Amino acid sequence: MSTTPDQTEDGGFIKTPKQLFTVVALLIVGVVAVFLAINIIVPPASSGDAHNPEAVESRIAPVARLVLVPTESERVLKTGEEVYKSTCSSCHAAGVSGAPIFGNVDAWQPFIATGFEEMLNVALHGKNAMPAKGGNPTLSDYEVARAVVYIANNSGASFEEPAAPEAAAD
Repeated sequence: MSTTPDQTEDGGFIKTPKQLFTVVALLIVGVVAVFLAINIIVPPASSGDAHNPEAVESRIAPVARLVLVPTESERVLKTGEEVYKSTCSSCHAAGVSGAPIFGNVDAWQPFIATGFEEMLNVALHGKNAMPAKGGNPTLSDYEVARAVVYIANNSGASFEEPAAPEAAAD
């Protein structure tokens, strides 16, 4: 069987050096394009610490975490001052969103005039910009009551400290 000058013996599609060069050039351009596309979509870590344990954990951290909190009988209840410092002071120290400032007798007088029960109700359930329990749902009602007494008494009231809750029967 004879072959013509434009045919190869194995019947391949690359017949001239020019075609071979074109195919190799296209292959190189394709590899470079894929490499650039990958770098655009997933840029390399710039800081070089992408594989350290803290960085990995922050990337794979769950949306929510399960936090086990002790039961009422297992935990030490906070004083009014501790609750104020850890929760209430974030707004009442500076008057954020119109919150009456701690110790300002004139600002607290209208609230104190409504009585302890009404102030406690607002502290427990929230009102206007103030969230329930000051935004700290881990506080017990007793701790919130202690905070109300602490804040009010430092702002001109003379409320009595609430009675401690009775221990739950086993």
